[in-house]
Amino acid sequence: MVKLFSYILKRALGLIPVLFGVTLLVFSIMYLSPGDPAKIILGPKATAESVAALRNDLGLDEPFFKQYFTWLGNALTGDWGRSIQLKVDVFPLVLNRFGATLLLTLTGAVFAIVTGIAVGIVSAYKKYSFIDRSLMILILVGFCLPVFWLGILLQIVFGLNLNVLPISGMYSPGSSGIGDLSRHLILPSIALSAGVGAVIARMTRSSMLEVFENDFIRTARSKGLSEKRVVLLHALRNAFIPIITVIGMQIGFLLAGAVLVEKVFAWPGIGTLMIDGILARDFPLVQGIILFVATTYVLINLLVDVLYAFLDPRISYK
Repeated sequence: MVKLFSYILKRALGLIPVLFGVTLLVFSIMYLSPGDPAKIILGPKATAESVAALRNDLGLDEPFFKQYFTWLGNALTGDWGRSIQLKVDVFPLVLNRFGATLLLTLTGAVFAIVTGIAVGIVSAYKKYSFIDRSLMILILVGFCLPVFWLGILLQIVFGLNLNVLPISGMYSPGSSGIGDLSRHLILPSIALSAGVGAVIARMTRSSMLEVFENDFIRTARSKGLSEKRVVLLHALRNAFIPIITVIGMQIGFLLAGAVLVEKVFAWPGIGTLMIDGILARDFPLVQGIILFVATTYVLINLLVDVLYAFLDPRISYK
């Protein structure tokens, strides 16, 4: 247990320079973006004197690194600035809207993982057959379709033509039940998970094919074990390490893809909030959302590294 704690601590400390680089990159992007926050706050009729005075009050006339370290110090204390458009503090606003994004992302992740692993297993078990080739074509299509285009297609088919599922929002007007929420989750989750599920399926197929060639699989079959037990207990367990790697990386892509999916389906998460902030040139809001998503992605990678130690006994806590 001590070694495990030391391993986790070492990996966490290794994230500090990564997070530092993330904050520097996020601030640099917004610093170099066109537009003057002072002019946006005061409006188009503001005088040059009032704009200059506000820039001085906000510290926008300071050198780049002084502005960066001031912003970083405030961010570490939970002060991420104030939204220009919504007139509220950024950090509590992002936390409040992140719940909807997290729900959509986790649902999409479950869809992607379950379908991706299932399709990969079947494809590997039926290798080079008609089923395998058909599934490979399906995986290729799922990987190539842009999430926003697939989302619109699902809205047209299931929402407008068949009229069986809602196409926008998190709840229907006047409703707040779990059943209504589940119906609203189906289409955006499918749109979000298609590409990620395709990547997981390809990795699962590749890993399973490699494991099927090992001697312990032939030994398990020679002992009279059922094919279901051989595939799920012996083959999948040993093929899971590279699959976990891909899953950990794709969760971050799910967070990124949620930005487009949320806008298409009018989902009230940080993706919709971010696009609205970009259109309104709300620099503090966009900066806070990018920082939040990037930090979440880095922490997910840390969690994946820790999971390796539990899933593969060959990995030592060094």
